[in-house]
This record gives sequence, structure tokens and C-alpha cells, in this order.
Amino acid sequence: MRTDPAPAGTPARLTVLGSYAKAIVITADRIPLSGETLVGRDYRQEFGGKGSDMAVQAVRLGAEVAFVGVVGDDDLGREFLALMADEGVDTAATRVTTERTTGVGLIVKDEAGHNLIVVDLGANELFGPDDVAAAGERVTGAPVVLAQLEIPLDTALHGLRVAHDAGATTVLNPAPAVRLDGRRLDMVDVLTPNQTEARLLVGRDPDAPVDNAVLAAELAAFGVRNLVITRGEDGVDVFTTDGFTHVATHAVDVVDSNGAGDSFSAALAVGLAEGMPLEDAVRLGNAAAALCCEGWETVPSYRDRAAVDALIARLETEVPA
Repeated sequence: MRTDPAPAGTPARLTVLGSYAKAIVITADRIPLSGETLVGRDYRQEFGGKGSDMAVQAVRLGAEVAFVGVVGDDDLGREFLALMADEGVDTAATRVTTERTTGVGLIVKDEAGHNLIVVDLGANELFGPDDVAAAGERVTGAPVVLAQLEIPLDTALHGLRVAHDAGATTVLNPAPAVRLDGRRLDMVDVLTPNQTEARLLVGRDPDAPVDNAVLAAELAAFGVRNLVITRGEDGVDVFTTDGFTHVATHAVDVVDSNGAGDSFSAALAVGLAEGMPLEDAVRLGNAAAALCCEGWETVPSYRDRAAVDALIARLETEVPA
């Protein structure tokens, strides 16, 4: 895993192989049960998609970011391109298609910050190896390449293979998780599942009573060398070939946890692109994700580098939760 810092005076660079989906959101007092109809409120449309979220968070942390993906030739796709332009994300390698509509996610939130999400991936499902090839140096020349699984698994792994073979540090956030079914992950330098996703990857039930160390050993058999398992308020477990480290997080007033995992992975990737050791990059991810949880939605809640660095500085003088 390469950890060379960006040259002095230049921003860290990374590429996101990712998804975009317009988020259709409504708030209710609680998450409905199966077959139940609730009266909600505060209907709104927000920017969503794990790849898009990661790109926005990374650029707000000071990185130079390229987004590679596929959106529909429709109003939602054009809104996405406008957002990326406003944020300063390079979308020259983003394909616009008439074959499928832009992805859409339906989200129900409750007052406690929990959520229920259903996504129609739409044009994201057309993201293929040809799109990776067309991206050229945005993949082969990036110091860090970050992917997630709202695009086809085989495309994500292919893109990370191309980047890894070209010398990049590769990060995969395996969400939404799918069973690996024998696929190798040796092209992934850092894998960032939560505890549920780690179980699903190896074919276990999502609530199986198994220790994270066991999951780390099982994932190592797939070629995973650096495993970062996020545990929400319980911090992060980091498993590497050198051993195990637990990185504590800190208590915040949670308003909405949606997008925290994307914020974490993006910030971790930025830290690696800046040349940070993995554990320090995890701390950067923890701080960015914590601040995200203090606001509603994803993009509106993502904070800039000054805010994240200020939180880290403050927490260094406090006792972690």
C-alpha cells in the first residue's frame, strides 16, 4: 500500500469509481412495519448515491477528486453534473446514457436518526470495464482509487485491479454488501465494511454472533490485507498483517446517521492520499463521520477540512467514548 504524501503545496488526489442516485426522502415518527402505512412529513429531494457522497466529502476535505460513473440523460443526471461542478469534482470521465434513467433512492427516516432505504440503481448498473478504460489516467494515474458497490461488483473489482496494477492505493467500501462467492480481493489495499457488511461478504447471516477477528481471518483468505471494520459509536477495528488496533470514536449528538459510512471511507481515502499511516487516516475518517451525524442528509451534512481538523484537535484533549 503506497502512502507517499502529495507534493508540498499541492492537494492530495484521488478518483472515485462510483454511483449517483437522487434521494427521495420523507420523515416519519418511526420506521413502518411490513404492510403498514404511516403519515409522514418533510418530503424533500436530496443528492445521494455512495460514490457521489464520497466525492463531495473528499473534495470538501481538500482533495482533488475525479468521479467515474454513469448517469442518465435526464434532469436528475444533469442535476448531478451541476452539483459536481459546484463542488469542484472532475466529471470528464462520467458517461451520460439514454439506455437507463439516473438512479433513485427512496428513504424513510425517523426522529431517532434511523433510516430505511430502497434504491433503483438505474444507469449505475451500466458502469462497465469500458468506462474504466475510457477514464484513462484518472484511474491509472491516481494515487488513491476508491470504489463502492452501488456499481456492479465485477466492474468495481476490475477498476481497482487496473488502479492497483498501476501503483495506486485502492480502497473498497463493500456496500451494499454482496457475497463474494470465491472472488479474490487481492487488488484491494483497504477494505472498509461495517460489521454487518463484513458478515455478508463471507456468506454469514448479517446478525451472526461472530467476533470481528474471525471475520478478519475469513476475509484474509480472500486476499484482504488491511481490514477496517466500522462499528458506529463503538469505534473502528483495524486488522492488518502487523496485527490489530482499535480506534475509538467520540460521542456526538446524532441527528442523522445516513451517509456516515461514505463520509468515513472518503476521509480515510483522503488521509491515505496525503500519505498518512492507516491508523491516522482512520482517525480522520472517524472525525468526518462524527460531524456528518450532527446534520441531516448526506451532502448538506458533510463538513470541510477546517471543521474536521478542529474536531480532531479538540478530541485529542478529551477522553474517547
